[in-house]
Amino acid sequence: MTHHATLTTSPGPGRPGAPDAVRARPVVPATPGRRGLGVGEVRLADGFWARLQETNARATLEHCRTWMERLGWLANFDVVAAGTTGGERPGWQFSDSEVYKLLEAMAWELARTGDPALEATYDRLVDRVAAAQDEDGYLNTCFGHAGQAGRYTDLESGHELYCTGHLLQAAVARFRTAGDGRLVEVARRAADQACAEFGTGARAGICGHPEIEVGLAELGRALGEPRYTEQARLFVERRGHGTLEPIRLLSPAYFQDDVPVREADVWSGHAVRALYLAAGAVDVAVDTGDADLLGSVTRQWERTVERRTYLTGGMGSRHQDEGFGDDWELPPDRAYCETCAGIASTMVSWRLYLATGDVRYADLMERTYYNVVATSPRSDGQAFFYANPLHQRVARQDVEPDTENPRAEGGVRAPWFDVSCCPTNVARTLASWHAYVASVDGDELTLLQYAAGEVRTALDDGGELALRVETRYPDDGSVRVEVLDAPDRDVTLRLRVPAWADGATVAGPGTGRAAHAAAPGWVEVREVLRRGDVVVLELPVAPRLTWPDPRVDAVRGCVAVERGPLVLCAESTDLPAGAALEDLRIDPTAEPRPEADGAVVRGTLLTRRASGAQSSGLPYSGVAPVHEPFEELELPLVPYHRWAERGPSTMRVFLPTL
Repeated sequence: MTHHATLTTSPGPGRPGAPDAVRARPVVPATPGRRGLGVGEVRLADGFWARLQETNARATLEHCRTWMERLGWLANFDVVAAGTTGGERPGWQFSDSEVYKLLEAMAWELARTGDPALEATYDRLVDRVAAAQDEDGYLNTCFGHAGQAGRYTDLESGHELYCTGHLLQAAVARFRTAGDGRLVEVARRAADQACAEFGTGARAGICGHPEIEVGLAELGRALGEPRYTEQARLFVERRGHGTLEPIRLLSPAYFQDDVPVREADVWSGHAVRALYLAAGAVDVAVDTGDADLLGSVTRQWERTVERRTYLTGGMGSRHQDEGFGDDWELPPDRAYCETCAGIASTMVSWRLYLATGDVRYADLMERTYYNVVATSPRSDGQAFFYANPLHQRVARQDVEPDTENPRAEGGVRAPWFDVSCCPTNVARTLASWHAYVASVDGDELTLLQYAAGEVRTALDDGGELALRVETRYPDDGSVRVEVLDAPDRDVTLRLRVPAWADGATVAGPGTGRAAHAAAPGWVEVREVLRRGDVVVLELPVAPRLTWPDPRVDAVRGCVAVERGPLVLCAESTDLPAGAALEDLRIDPTAEPRPEADGAVVRGTLLTRRASGAQSSGLPYSGVAPVHEPFEELELPLVPYHRWAERGPSTMRVFLPTL
């Protein structure tokens, strides 16, 4: 059964007869079963994620649009529409995709708020995009027109299908929240053109950057069009057979074109590409009932998380290919951890959770949300990290406020990049974040992420379950869930207990109302819930030490500090004048204590005096160095997600021990 066949009709935002905008959600598997909640079924109150969403709506969306207008990325569509191509085209060949991600963010935000001014801006932008579409449905501002390279002449680097994939995702967001409209028709025609060009019996090509797979799968689900699902399947199956020509010094592994998806054991190559491909593969596996393909992605997730993922949830160890390293290759100072890779990781984990119900996927999503996604935007929503290292050796001050910045350098958030995939990706993720808070499966409602607000949803077996969640999480570990409405029969309420939460307790209906231990995993309440019933989950968010696997050479002899879902870090801002982070050693026998939203650790600043002369002027010696305590101190640690908010600083997550 397709999603299109199960849509109900109700007045969407100004669109009579539109799909049920209340239950609209980013990922809708075609098969019945576990589902995420729609953007209208969860309302956030004040709190961590509500503040990020409001900043995104108030500042980030317009910030992105203004920069793309200023740099001519939006005008590229006007030039194609006017038939005046041939001159110098602003932006990289994939700049169209940023426009589409912004449109997707706007669609989710319109479903959340219905802001009339944003609606008008959205409509104007859609009109400009639509005007650039060719008669046969092809839509791209870099290829296929007078004075430009021909269509699909550079599948390795051209990103045409990648851009189309983001167009389709933007259209899905609009269709599910407001029904058919101009962007949906544009996307349908673009998808038809891609199928005609690359379908069975036609051109057996693939795009150098996966993304079309996810876009086709979701558009197929939304419109009830199996041709799109089949085309997504073809693209997934064609991967890994050396179809693409190597570029520069990058091998086929860079494109995930060296090993078929079904045969790979771990993610490798360019991290965002690998993760987008994995998300598309899960969509195809679920919709076609392909257990073998789903098992392959599950296997890749497990090994990658176990051996190639940072404490923050970040993925990508290497700068030269923005990619994964080998097993245990996780250098903190050279960590790439692109923001887009973090977002793509949550896309994969969400799909695997919906397919399997495994709590591990929700755990990784939480880690990545708090320590990658929330880290990228500055508190005003107008500057961003592209890369997210776990150790900053030099306090950077080279960000230009009025121009594009190099994309890979960390240290200070930049307002825009020459490759600005991350700001728009953050925008669409935050606009739809509340759709990942909970799931429904039959008569079971599961809370996956904790944020203050209300959840109200129709259960699959009939009746409505409504909850009010009161919490200051992650600053405080108390999560109070009050029943506002429930069916007059047994239903199940499940709460996630994170893997780090040893010592959690739960009290309420089904527990004799006294607090009971709640082991990591799921805590379940199944009974007839009544209005006013309260379940209280207490998660231990005291600071704790986290030790790296000894096979991670780069941080051997170091320890990190976490507090609840938050990774903490030390910043030079908090050191005594003249002190340096490389001279810091912390005492692991002293329990870190909570302070504000971070912690305080006991440490010592050491002298940097070596006993014996260096040989040949190199930074090595034949005599062991003698380190002497210089100053003992108590050092505050801050959440990693807000490092560099107080100005340029050095920073490190993993701290050497005494």
